[in-house]
Amino acid sequence: MNFKGSIVALVTPFNGADVDEKALQSLIEFHVKNGTSGIVPCGTTGESATLTYEEHDRVIELCVKLAKGRIPIIAGTGSNSTQEAVMMTSHAAKSGAAASLQVAPYYNRPTQKGLYEHFKTIAAAIDMPMILYNIPSRTGVNIEPETVAQLSKACKNITAIKEASGNLDQMSRLKQLCGKNFDLLSGDDSLTLPVLSIGGTGVISVVANIVPRDIAQFVNYFEKGDIEKAKDMHYKLLPLAKAMFIETNPIPLKTAMGLLGLCQPDLRLPMCAMSPDNLGKLKKALKDYGLL
Repeated sequence: MNFKGSIVALVTPFNGADVDEKALQSLIEFHVKNGTSGIVPCGTTGESATLTYEEHDRVIELCVKLAKGRIPIIAGTGSNSTQEAVMMTSHAAKSGAAASLQVAPYYNRPTQKGLYEHFKTIAAAIDMPMILYNIPSRTGVNIEPETVAQLSKACKNITAIKEASGNLDQMSRLKQLCGKNFDLLSGDDSLTLPVLSIGGTGVISVVANIVPRDIAQFVNYFEKGDIEKAKDMHYKLLPLAKAMFIETNPIPLKTAMGLLGLCQPDLRLPMCAMSPDNLGKLKKALKDYGLL
């Protein structure tokens, strides 16, 4: 399976204390209609850390059911417990997910050998495509390019990585070691253009939650070789992308989605409402983009 284009890191919509299944259905349709290439439920943006096991399984099941095969569901099933990651990935596979997204184990801070054994164990247990997810600012550990290369050679179903380290030198080294058949996906909206320029195939995007057609078009311009239009889109999207991270993701994003009527802005503690000052900055970014 090749991973490319605009893949959305989907929010988990809440209505008070509960997952808002009606809103989830609307969001799936929104992405199908607007050219999104794939959907990742239960990732960082989906507040997976505060979902119960039952909710986590239910959200993935619902996304697969609602997508109806029109768009691939890439289930966020990573954990800092290898056994737990195997359990959740197994459920996602049985539910019909097309692939899984596996974040580096957080808090434990494993060695590179530990990371290798963790991902290899999951890949051996469940025969479905896997995207590694490197986000050291959240996990406290970096997946080194050499470790990724080892995994790509040892495990036929590990074929891509979502890179959110912000380190383009590292990503270049990764592409050099893993070759053209290993997909590099940007994990930062503001770095999508540079990542594409070094051989990336797309983005797992936060901003695509609110402007999916624009992100899809942006990547499409680059793929077709229209670099000038891709650059124009990059600079148009940049202030909006930056605004999504003025507080911890997904606080600004969910607030924006509430303002735009896409879903309720409800978050789960320890995520909380934005400060008034940052809310003003967010509204300005949305207005400047033409969304408000």
